[in-house]
Amino acid sequence: MQDDIQINDPLEEEGAPAWVVTFGDLMSLLLCFFVLMLSFSEMNRKKYRVISGSIKQAFGIQRKLPVFESPKGQKLIAREFDQAIAQARIREEIVDSLRLELKGRFKDLRDQVDIIMTEKLVKILLMGETTFDTGKADIRPRYKPLLKKIGSLLAKTEGDIIVAGHTDNVPLRGGRFRSNLRLSGARAGSVAEFLLTNSAIQSERVSTMGFGEFRPLAPNDTSEGRQKNRRVEIIISI
Repeated sequence: MQDDIQINDPLEEEGAPAWVVTFGDLMSLLLCFFVLMLSFSEMNRKKYRVISGSIKQAFGIQRKLPVFESPKGQKLIAREFDQAIAQARIREEIVDSLRLELKGRFKDLRDQVDIIMTEKLVKILLMGETTFDTGKADIRPRYKPLLKKIGSLLAKTEGDIIVAGHTDNVPLRGGRFRSNLRLSGARAGSVAEFLLTNSAIQSERVSTMGFGEFRPLAPNDTSEGRQKNRRVEIIISI
């Protein structure tokens, strides 16, 4: 009978192994960490819609197909990227064509015209008092052929066109306009009206702004700076 009695070994562990406790603590810490990360995160809903739409178009499958044709996958390049490439090509064509004209036919006006191109717009700056007489908003005749060329280029594009007038800070004395702000608005209106009259640009694409002396490109304490600030900008968002 004594052989049937089992004596428990005092060194034998009872229950789960000791490492399970450590593992459980680690999992709890990781769970708390990810919960905190989720609570701190922010979702840009607009960017999410754009990305999800691009993925849907890139990997979607055509649904309406004739029965005699096998299903075809859509282009792997999303439509937005195709449009961005096309718009970049249009911007470059406008800038290259205008710079070529300034080197040839309108080379006498090359120093009075500046062109700026970014990823989203093209900006044409008509610098100084060469476009208008001092204190007036009537376009000088020598500038009209160049504006016609600009209008013909812009008519081939899409997007908004903003014509913005700017002046220096020298107060006006006499004349038709009582302030630089009104003068800048009138000059922008003259350029916009000329573009609409002498090109096929749609009127709903064009808007005008007058900033007066409040958005200078250079300090107004020198004649060179004031000349840079007297300008009309044609801004094309493509």
